[in-house]
Amino acid sequence: MIASLLLLSASVTLDSHLPPLLPWQGQSLALIQQKGPLTTDFELSEGLKSPNYQQTMAFVDRLVAANPTQFQVQTIAHSASGRAINMMVASEDGAFTPSQLMQNAKPTIFIQAGIHAGEIDGKDAMFMLLRDIATGKRRDILSQVNILFIPILNVDGHERSSQFNRINQRGPVEMGFRTNANNLNLNRDFTKLDTPEVRGVLKVIKQFNPDLYIDVHVTDGADYQYDVTYGYNPVFASESPSVSDALNNYFKPIIDTKLQEQGHIPGPLVFVMDKREFKKGLAGWVATPRYSNGWGDLRSLPTILVENHSLKPYKQRVLGTYVFLDGAISALAQHHHQLTEAVEKERAFVPSQLIVERSYAKEPNTIAFAGIKYSRSKSALSGQMEVKYLGEKQHYEALPIYWQKDAKTVITVPSTFYIPPAYPDIVEKLKLHGITVENVSSDELVTNLKVAVVTKHEFDKAPFEGRFRVNADFDFVDVPEKSLIGWSKVETAQPFGELVAHLLHPKAPDSFFAWGEFNTIFQRTEYMENYALAPYARHMLKDKPALALEFDKKIREDAAFAKDAQARLNWLYEHTPFYDQAYLKYPVLMTFDTKPQIKN
Repeated sequence: MIASLLLLSASVTLDSHLPPLLPWQGQSLALIQQKGPLTTDFELSEGLKSPNYQQTMAFVDRLVAANPTQFQVQTIAHSASGRAINMMVASEDGAFTPSQLMQNAKPTIFIQAGIHAGEIDGKDAMFMLLRDIATGKRRDILSQVNILFIPILNVDGHERSSQFNRINQRGPVEMGFRTNANNLNLNRDFTKLDTPEVRGVLKVIKQFNPDLYIDVHVTDGADYQYDVTYGYNPVFASESPSVSDALNNYFKPIIDTKLQEQGHIPGPLVFVMDKREFKKGLAGWVATPRYSNGWGDLRSLPTILVENHSLKPYKQRVLGTYVFLDGAISALAQHHHQLTEAVEKERAFVPSQLIVERSYAKEPNTIAFAGIKYSRSKSALSGQMEVKYLGEKQHYEALPIYWQKDAKTVITVPSTFYIPPAYPDIVEKLKLHGITVENVSSDELVTNLKVAVVTKHEFDKAPFEGRFRVNADFDFVDVPEKSLIGWSKVETAQPFGELVAHLLHPKAPDSFFAWGEFNTIFQRTEYMENYALAPYARHMLKDKPALALEFDKKIREDAAFAKDAQARLNWLYEHTPFYDQAYLKYPVLMTFDTKPQIKN
């Protein structure tokens, strides 16, 4: 009792800088087990604490020991610090391998907690739910679905624990850190695959082929009444619109009803355009493939991103997560056939053009929204207007919402990409994504090839996720027919064709190119000597009158060029056969079909 009072006192002190709370007494409080077998650390602390890594793995072992015929723990990867990343597999009939799960004809739900280790609600919620399964209170769950559950994905960040990791979050008393031991954000790694944690997730998805993927987070941003917000890319901006439509029609009603019946307020996954003036409207985000839900959208893997509201108490958030997951399981059990049909439809089609980058619409839609009253005043600290949330309900009938509707970058989807043998790491990453890659074994000449030649480029001024990203413009130039024996061939007419395009087309912002995998094309390693170039260039211009006329014209019309001796010599060098023919050329070659691409 004394320990609980001390925890409560510490929690109140840490929360004193946060906005006042709305009172909450939801029916889901009855889910808490006061005492008994497998009471969780969260429950023992009266909803204030979450266990550390060692305690978490000990509880996993206790769950398995209590129900060994239906629970198993598997290690899916090891972190950079050597910690095991464990996953629980739960099935009614003891089916623990991918082949066994696929044979039992039940849909499989994959639940991931702690990709941002400070946002750990999913771990404690699922421990309660698995405990209820193990003790017989919820025998119905495994009669309907199989469960894959990662309690902590970012295990190293989880152990960088502190009371001061998230200034805008109410509990747990001590929470983990956002990034991993290498300071990489795991939820920015779903395309480049730099981290063992996300590579482990993709291996699970590739092997087990789950029917539904849920990634549990805690949000940032403004104050509002909703305690559980969640979403997926909207139908109008989704690369798998049939999947988003199925989630809207079959899953959302069941999940929302369960949450409301248990005293929670489900809300949309949105952010604010201006954190200092809520009335300016909401930002309707569309996830790109660097994020779990954007990657899932491109792969036609039904993926729901849960963002519990950071200003709500930890107990309320965890209980809301339990109810949400219970609702998602019920929806999957009832409607997995409709969801499977939507997935199959999306995987059977590749568009001829693809939007790879979006911007916010200039004109908003409107949305009814359950907000919180606020005031604004000039801060003596910042010198600008700042917002203060007042802890009172305010309903907006028509709040502006700006969706990322506008197409910013559109590409024509190549029919095939060809990767040189010098890039085996790219091939391995593609395979980990579940993409089919073929080895070219014939020396038959390949025709209609094009190469992307960089015409303009700019590197980021600072590293992002450990990489110097690059943005470039290109000309797509014909390549003479050639043998590509030993190269890797990747066709877009395959189930994950849109993902192929996002990863390999250099104009896509989450491509391997944009992430800096091919930055060596920007460096020159052979140079000219003027004493050799000058006589060679004289003979070259004499033998090529058209080139000589072009050179003279550039001197006449470009005064800066005419005065710059080095620029003139560089121009001449670029037109000699000695110039590096690979410089500024994206090494992945492409072919484009004129006919629409339909998958088998």
